[in-house]
Order: sequence, then structure tokens, then C-alpha cells
Amino acid sequence: MPYSLDDLAADIRAELSKTPVEDFVAKHLPDRAEGEAPREVLYEDPDLGFCICGHVYSGEAIGNPHDHGPSWAIYGQAEGSTEMIDWKIVKPGSGDEPALVEKARSYTLKPGDAHFYKVGHVHSPKRVAPTRLIRIEGSNLDHIQRSNIKAA
Repeated sequence: MPYSLDDLAADIRAELSKTPVEDFVAKHLPDRAEGEAPREVLYEDPDLGFCICGHVYSGEAIGNPHDHGPSWAIYGQAEGSTEMIDWKIVKPGSGDEPALVEKARSYTLKPGDAHFYKVGHVHSPKRVAPTRLIRIEGSNLDHIQRSNIKAA
């Protein structure tokens, strides 16, 4: 019998019931040492290639508009908040010329929020205070060529 949605929900419920979320955050999203990268690959599937990454920012971190190349991503906010800006492509890139984008909307991810970014979705994060989040990537983004994108 295949693994069902009900099976998945039951497994998640069992894990959350026995281990408080705060324990997960403390264990997997600890403070980073000065100069240490904010992103850490916590798990990379050897067969399917998806990754679960922990991101810990001690202060301000403002990202440029970007996509995740041929991958999707799910951001899950654990602590702090992240203002996300979605961008629309107004001029596709060609050769060495970047794609040009304009702001489409912004919203704030707060603890407990999650957001799915499909392949090719252009967005940028803005964090002005300490922040912790989990990001699940369809492929390890350390090995992905991202699109050349600039704000118009």
C-alpha cells in the first residue's frame, strides 16, 4: 500500500507531539560564529537531490532579486521576520544581458509561515533583525547556476 497523505500527517503529528518546535530550532538553527555562512545544508538526499537547509542571520541581510535556476524552494520562517518581494520580469535576459525585473508585491513571513517558490519565480528577501528559517530546495543551490537578474 502506498504512503498516503494521512500517513504523512500522522508522522508529522507524532514528531511535533514528542519534540517541541523550539527544540528543533535550538538544535538545527544555532547561532553562527562571526564570519560563518548563514546557510548550512542540514540534509541532502543522495538519490533525489533535494536539500533541507538551515539559515541563521544575526542581523541585517538584504538579498537581490533572484530565482533558484531550475529548482523550486520552500521557505519556512522559524524566528524573526523576512520581508519578501516578488518581482515580475519586464524584459527577458539574452546572452550577457540580464533579465530586468520590477517589484510586483511584498509580504512578510513570520514564525510559522511557509512559502513555496516555483521554478523561475523571482523574489528577494529583506531581513533587518536576527532571523532563523528552514529552506527546502529541490536541488542543492550550491551547485545551481542562477539567472542573471537586475532591477529595472
